[in-house]
Amino acid sequence: MSDVAIPPAVPDAPQPRPRILIVDDQRNMRTTTALVLRQQGYQVTEAESGEAALSRLLAEPFDVVLTDLKMAPLDGLAVLRGALEISPSTQVIVMTGYGTVESAVEAMQQGAYDYVTKPFKESELLMRVQRALEQRRLLVDVGLFSDEFRQRYKLDNLVGRSAPMRELLTRLVRVAPTDVTVLITGESGTGKELIARAIHVNSKRSSRPFVPVNCAAISETLLESELFGHVKGAFTGAVKLRQGLFEEASGGTFFFDEIAETTPAFQAKLLRVIQEHEIRRVGDNASIPVDVRVIAATNRDLKQAIAEKRFREDLYYRLNVVPLHAPPLRERKEDIPLFAQHFISRFNQRNATRRTFTQGALKKMTAYDFPGNVRELENMVEQAAALAHSDEIDAADVFIEARTAVAPANPDTGVRTLAQEVDDAERRAIEVAMQRNEGQIEKVARELDVSTTTLWRKMKRLGIRKE
Repeated sequence: MSDVAIPPAVPDAPQPRPRILIVDDQRNMRTTTALVLRQQGYQVTEAESGEAALSRLLAEPFDVVLTDLKMAPLDGLAVLRGALEISPSTQVIVMTGYGTVESAVEAMQQGAYDYVTKPFKESELLMRVQRALEQRRLLVDVGLFSDEFRQRYKLDNLVGRSAPMRELLTRLVRVAPTDVTVLITGESGTGKELIARAIHVNSKRSSRPFVPVNCAAISETLLESELFGHVKGAFTGAVKLRQGLFEEASGGTFFFDEIAETTPAFQAKLLRVIQEHEIRRVGDNASIPVDVRVIAATNRDLKQAIAEKRFREDLYYRLNVVPLHAPPLRERKEDIPLFAQHFISRFNQRNATRRTFTQGALKKMTAYDFPGNVRELENMVEQAAALAHSDEIDAADVFIEARTAVAPANPDTGVRTLAQEVDDAERRAIEVAMQRNEGQIEKVARELDVSTTTLWRKMKRLGIRKE
């Protein structure tokens, strides 16, 4: 590295020093880079492997992660995925050697903020770190849920302040400007289409069409004709040539809802569209180039569908380039009052009313698990607002079906809770898998079908040591 003098990036103001994690299995490179950053006033932690980096990330927060790409057994991409899963606002810069820039570009497509090529100058490294810190401050200082943030990213319909929602929106803002394929998972009623629309309006394709298709609502024959179009005489009733939705959506975004409901035959054709960027009309042999971004969503377990031969594994990996999970309401109960206020405001606008909720009504809704998620909550609010005897909606006006009114277990009875039973089952499964795989975290994660980061987090929560 050169001796270019750079003014200290961190002033002497009484504020926390930015925290940077350096991940590199080459000791000399790691310590030299750490020294340069410490001289500029940054608080630097070093990790000699991907595993050590994930342990650090789970234990303490970092503003920037600077990671090498070529490491074993956990490489820089695994560190990147782990950092974004644990703390989505953390900025990741990947370090790569000449000849592997393609890997760095792939890392940026998966959410890395920037990359730097070895050997790099001090000035280049410090400039990229400083820009990453500015991006981090923008996300934190402006706030994910300020009016400015919402107006900038057009997220008015995505309500919530919970940690799961913050993580989702941070990843959404990261992935939207790229052109990568996104797979949105989540239970019915969690707002998967709203997430897809938010990605579209924040992409470079926002001026072009957003075309949603519910795969479960259309038969396979009609689905192919609708999407790919057909030539005259392709089937009975095909009296003239017809363009498909893919052609009409050129330059825009195609959203496949309930993608798991398609047949393997159709999945093969969709795979061709994603790989080759071209289609064939029904009854035609000629290929037509198309330029669309594909976003898919499902409430099913696609890995189970793959095991049951109902979903193509190669299509799954093409769709799951960037996974986004829409959390159910029971995992973000603090958002329920916000949703309720959002829906009652919309009801008041439509009906020229002044309905409001009492604290009792909000508490009653918050205590409910909402198996139908946001869609069920919206229905509940509409019903309560329509049937309330006055403008003040009380708990008695909020109707909850009897089947959901389950009393919590009494701790004095000694009966174990479902959460305790689940924790014990997870602990046993992890410990057995650790023994079987001699403590190799990647193998354990692969066997248990979870990400390495999720496994580390569960081990920490359950008190399981690697040894």
